[in-house]
Amino acid sequence: MSKKLGVHEVSKNIEIEDATVGIVVSRWNSMITEAMLAGAISTLKANGVKKDSITIVHCPGSYEIPLTAQWLLETKRYDGIIALGVVIRGGTPHFKYVCNAVNRGVIDLNLRFSTPVTFGILTTDNVQQALDRAGDKGNKGSEAALALLEMIAIRQNIK
Repeated sequence: MSKKLGVHEVSKNIEIEDATVGIVVSRWNSMITEAMLAGAISTLKANGVKKDSITIVHCPGSYEIPLTAQWLLETKRYDGIIALGVVIRGGTPHFKYVCNAVNRGVIDLNLRFSTPVTFGILTTDNVQQALDRAGDKGNKGSEAALALLEMIAIRQNIK
């Protein structure tokens, strides 16, 4: 005798009550990361996250983001973390190593802690591309915040 499995769709409602969010933001290229941070905070607040439920931690550069995010995750006080940084291609292989390390670090944190860490790390060829992605139109900090809220909602709906 077989049991019929039903289909259950997890909705994408992103207004989360009482969510606690950590934001790790790189000081390197701060002209860009601070604009992304403003976009992330604005989006979180517009979707019901209270200002006092948002913790912002600045770290030196994008390379340091995974470790800083890990320290926040280890406190078990956050429903999710937003990682914000910028890596701009230069004339050396440094760009490739930093991008790979940060990407791998964020992936590892998601899987290790089973808590969403969204990837708001810009990897661009030049400063103008980064500025374009941190502006009022298409702010990647805002997009990372929306992705985080959706992941928190998915997790809450699965439990």
